[in-house]
Amino acid sequence: MKVLSNYLALLFIVVLISCKKETVGEDDSDLRSRYFQLEKIGWKSKLFTQKVDDISFTAIDIPIQYYLLKDRGTENLFEIDSLYEQNKMERVIEFTFQQDDEKDLLGKGFSLLPYDKTIEYMSFKLNDDFYIVTSKNDTIACNGVSYERNYKIAPFQKVLLFFSKIDPNDKIQLVYKDRLFGKGTIKFRFKDTYTQIDL
Repeated sequence: MKVLSNYLALLFIVVLISCKKETVGEDDSDLRSRYFQLEKIGWKSKLFTQKVDDISFTAIDIPIQYYLLKDRGTENLFEIDSLYEQNKMERVIEFTFQQDDEKDLLGKGFSLLPYDKTIEYMSFKLNDDFYIVTSKNDTIACNGVSYERNYKIAPFQKVLLFFSKIDPNDKIQLVYKDRLFGKGTIKFRFKDTYTQIDL
């Protein structure tokens, strides 16, 4: 009788462990499916362009999950999900400046500053020109800018803008007060936080 009860207890533990593994497997497949959809859709679906005179200003809202996937890879999706939960109140926006004839925007005739001061402004002061307005009319200043200097190889200038304390489900509007090219205030309304695309 004692052997039978030990056998049943062992069988019960094995069943519990196998059920737990199946649950983890289901969570893993759900995560894989969710991140696969995000990767398939990509973040270029959230691209908004405003054109003023001969300069195009483009803003792209990069989902934090996509940014984490590109940085960390797809090996450990639980880590990606955990990092997302820690950083889901953050927003990263890629912002691009491009002239129609692909001329250097940092040179004479476009920027209101000399070339070296324009580079300095793009690197250290540009974050003062950007802010986000949420659907609750909260104004959130830009935390920082990462300027990707291309040394006149690419026909555009690109920066990454970083914002904090924004609800991930909130619809936002990016406002750019252009002090570099003198084009005034430019607004980008991001209509949806997630755009479903049927392929």
